[in-house]
Amino acid sequence: MSSELTKARSQINKVRTFLKQAKPLPAVSALYEAIGTMLRTPLIKSEKEEFGKLITDAVLLLNGDRTLRKIYPLILDYTPGKEKDLADTLVTLLGELQATAVEEAKDIMADMAQRIASGLAEGKLLLEEKRFDEAKQSLEKLAREFPRDADLRAHIAELFISGEQYEQAFSFLDEAINLSPDQIHHYNRIGIVLRKLHKYDIAERYFMRAVEFAKSDPNLYFNLGRVYLDWQRWDKAEKASRLALRLSPSFVEAQKLLNFALKKQGKEPESIS
Repeated sequence: MSSELTKARSQINKVRTFLKQAKPLPAVSALYEAIGTMLRTPLIKSEKEEFGKLITDAVLLLNGDRTLRKIYPLILDYTPGKEKDLADTLVTLLGELQATAVEEAKDIMADMAQRIASGLAEGKLLLEEKRFDEAKQSLEKLAREFPRDADLRAHIAELFISGEQYEQAFSFLDEAINLSPDQIHHYNRIGIVLRKLHKYDIAERYFMRAVEFAKSDPNLYFNLGRVYLDWQRWDKAEKASRLALRLSPSFVEAQKLLNFALKKQGKEPESIS
């Protein structure tokens, strides 16, 4: 038996496994692909008989699957030798299953969005009532439900910032950055949080990471300059503000930052070019 037919046999045998896992779409797809291989391959009599039996058993499994019957109530009809007719029916069935999968995915997404909105609202209320420990527990639980959602962690961090809970905000922003290291706005927010916590050296390290992704963003250098300003590193504040102005010469706030840093170093202020 050729490798293609061996693969086809394996695909048919997977029908049972997929159905046990409540996965009718890959089960039907596996059978359809196997029939396609069979139709493209010249078969000897014994191979035709073997595949006829394998397909018959697979069709019986599909017809007996309750999940599939809810989506496609019609019984699949198969007679050995009429694989083309079965393949045509399977195309229709696959269309039904794919449409159902799309709708189910939409429902799942809607449920997730509702759960996130509800969880954020609950956390916001607890923070407004200054029930900080309860808010922390509630929002941490919400984050655990969606372990790969960087935006959710950023939203949670914003709630903690509004409640002046900067340590918690830092924790969630750090997770957001690790999940999506190219999202520059997360670095700017974590820089603000670390300034509030007077952790200037850590803020500097985060901004250095951000530069890898946004070397041409003047706001990035301006916010770094704000860190140096609070840190009283006037020479570094000057350098950061000049980088911001090089990228955006009309950046008024960056010019103010530069002049303040110059004044602190005993230098003459400069005007916008």
